[in-house]
Amino acid sequence: MYDLVLKSARVVDPLNGVDAVMDVAVENGLIAAVAESINEPAREVIDFSGLVLQPGIIDSHVHLGTMWGSPYGPRMLAMNGVTTCLDMAGPLDDILDNVPQYGVGINMAILQFASPPFTFKTNAPSKAEMVELIDKSLEDGALGVKLLGGHYPLKPDVSSLLIRTALEKRAYVAWHAGTSEHGSNIEGMLEAVEMADGCPLHLAHINAYCRGAIKPELEETAIAIAELKAHPNIFCESYISPKNGTRLTCSEDGTIQSKVTGNCLRHFGFSEDREGVRKALLARKAFVVYDAGGYSDLCTGPEALARWEAAGSDVGGSFNINPPLPRIQLAQARRDDGSFVVDAISTDGGCIPRNVILSQGLSLVKLDVLTLSEFVQKTSLNPARMLRLTNKGHLSVGADADITVYDLATQTPVASFVAGQKVLFAGRMMSKGATVICTERGQKAIEARGMRAVVVDPGLPVERIAAL
Repeated sequence: MYDLVLKSARVVDPLNGVDAVMDVAVENGLIAAVAESINEPAREVIDFSGLVLQPGIIDSHVHLGTMWGSPYGPRMLAMNGVTTCLDMAGPLDDILDNVPQYGVGINMAILQFASPPFTFKTNAPSKAEMVELIDKSLEDGALGVKLLGGHYPLKPDVSSLLIRTALEKRAYVAWHAGTSEHGSNIEGMLEAVEMADGCPLHLAHINAYCRGAIKPELEETAIAIAELKAHPNIFCESYISPKNGTRLTCSEDGTIQSKVTGNCLRHFGFSEDREGVRKALLARKAFVVYDAGGYSDLCTGPEALARWEAAGSDVGGSFNINPPLPRIQLAQARRDDGSFVVDAISTDGGCIPRNVILSQGLSLVKLDVLTLSEFVQKTSLNPARMLRLTNKGHLSVGADADITVYDLATQTPVASFVAGQKVLFAGRMMSKGATVICTERGQKAIEARGMRAVVVDPGLPVERIAAL
């Protein structure tokens, strides 16, 4: 007897060449069968006629730390069909401490931020300081580290040393491009590729470097695509929301702490200081992330100004800064072998309210920018490979029974399962806790917290999938 049979959905599994109305059986948390008709007895049978069923959605760039908005990131992801995520900043302890209360059963990998003034005292830490941070982060359950260069930059040579040091420790390493010399723009991206010096690197949200800050936005997009084609050591994602995420925090002297916030203020014609933020909020060009009671939301105008002032400026924020055409071109660009130039579609969401893989990503399918199979490849199979999760991203017999079901017509999630257990069903969260994807060094720390650990080795190469 199977534990679960999901019947009559349009099953899309690009790795196995499946795009047809099928049944899917689950046993002991794994895929047991995929067939046109499964009639063997099961403890539970659910009819998903008229809906799409794909391997669980993996969002390869999210934020779960409360410093970015709220503790509700796991719930906000799950409500939008995500079953696995890569947090790209931490703080690690903050996220893990919140799992007992706010975890909803999804899988999460966490990168500890490696940036001043938080985890480094200056923008030029020594290698010993880097080793100390990386070692502690891995032992506490992080998958690796992320450079928040666009917001809180290090010097270029220090950034390069940090990448190499992290790789020496077999840690996952990601970079929001930017250093003390170049910002979060196309120049910063080119610098990041150069500083990686052929080493494997997850370069975050490629669309963030194609906003027209240095050259026309489509020229920047063409440069980014050519650079990625020429450097296959770089793997990456791009998000499809017009909104970004940042911090609106000002120092005592009124200056903006985050370089990204400064870029956004300058883009919209405001000064890069406390007065510029105030004017941007009143002009409804800047948004404040706030706790709306169980989820994060955005507000602008006088309400946002009041919240920002009440918090002493220390709040998460957002700007509608991402132009549409680069987002589309980056989603469909391919290498000569047919693999995608930008490996995955992400959201940069989580507790930041822009979890739009389904609500906006499926528009790419309806516009014929991507086929539905290609959409699944970029939202499940490819990010699973990026995270070295060989048992996720597909529906092969014996694979993890992580599944997302949605209505293509309305672009809304209907249900999700992690290891065959309901996470989202009938509009409700059905699970608690979390499974944490970590290295071997962090397994004991995660299990000591009462969570399940999935151990991976970020030191293994990323296997790209060519045309399917």
